[in-house]
Amino acid sequence: MVKNAFALLFAMELSMHPVAARTAGPNAVVSPLWSHSCGWDELAIVRSDIASRQGELALGPGREGRWTTSWRTAHGEVVAPVDAVKTLPLAGMRPWRTFSWRTEQRHRPGLEPVVATGRRHAFESLMEDELLVALDFAGGLLELLSQPFLLRFQAEGRLREHVPDFLAVTRGGHWVIDVHRADRTDEDDLLRFAATQEVAIEVGWRYAVVTGWRPHVAANLDTLYSRRRSMTDPLRLIPQLLDAVQTAGGPVAFRTLAMQSGIEALARAVLIHLLWHRRLSVDLSQPLCDKSQVWPVESVKGYA
Repeated sequence: MVKNAFALLFAMELSMHPVAARTAGPNAVVSPLWSHSCGWDELAIVRSDIASRQGELALGPGREGRWTTSWRTAHGEVVAPVDAVKTLPLAGMRPWRTFSWRTEQRHRPGLEPVVATGRRHAFESLMEDELLVALDFAGGLLELLSQPFLLRFQAEGRLREHVPDFLAVTRGGHWVIDVHRADRTDEDDLLRFAATQEVAIEVGWRYAVVTGWRPHVAANLDTLYSRRRSMTDPLRLIPQLLDAVQTAGGPVAFRTLAMQSGIEALARAVLIHLLWHRRLSVDLSQPLCDKSQVWPVESVKGYA
């Protein structure tokens, strides 16, 4: 993602972002994806075939001794049965493995500042970085840990291991999440995903393997991300813009709202800030541009 002030350039152009120009097909019917209420999992494309390898997992009697989870704290490594994972002390945990940078590596790791937690969180690829942004945007994120634990499980007669990419604690529950491109997933990967899903279900958590994002989502979040931080409003543009949308009683084009303020350049930045913080709404399934219809949050359901 761009993640800097240059993302605001979309507001000065009527052309679409090149990523946003990719659609699901000329005849595809895309349901609205309202920015003020969507969950992170609604933004993502997730695998639906994980259970196809479940039959190869050693799930019979005695599994408790063959399946374990391990995690790291400041005091060292803890090894426990799989059901103990639900008692993970997230506040004192450390990622299971670390990463480093080197020349000519094929992936791009880094640290992403997440507003919801007030900390930087590690990622190992740009797709993982996009997930962190989506989790932050969707709201309800309470805690987040990269590389949270090591799962050791038995399948096909031998011991295997898997480290999930993230553990996210949200107001809606716990999520264990892996990020993996579909075209790079083999049968061994599916076996690891099936084992992780089994453990998540056992402890009452949810599990997902993210393979990509719905059309236009990555580009739209990239733009909104640029104004996610708190901002001052000495010109009182926030109440002015909110009132303009409420008074209209329905959607208003992004550019129209900005121009009506009398300070168009500043109003554009404020509108993006309000959209990120879900005080106004747009359809994220469509490209975000000057013609995008900005809705009052309270009226989306009635007008859609």
